[in-house]
Amino acid sequence: MTIYIDPPTWPGHGRLWSHLVSDASYDELHAFAASIGCPPRAFERDHYDVPESRYADAVAAGAIEIGSKELVRRITAAGLRRRKHGYEPN
Repeated sequence: MTIYIDPPTWPGHGRLWSHLVSDASYDELHAFAASIGCPPRAFERDHYDVPESRYADAVAAGAIEIGSKELVRRITAAGLRRRKHGYEPN
């Protein structure tokens, strides 16, 4: 059971955001997100969007800090990566 979070470098809505993921299951991810107060609406396909202001809370609760590319690599290897509908890789 491991939850990961990448640095808050993704801009949107006037803030910077992180991505919170699990390499084990969505159930684990949903439970962790709920425990740190992430609303269900923050879930998008395979991750939760976490605002920069809540990053330290996620880390304090046990999320492991990793880079964005490593985060994607891990959830892809775990079979938990869900691409946007209609996305076709080159």
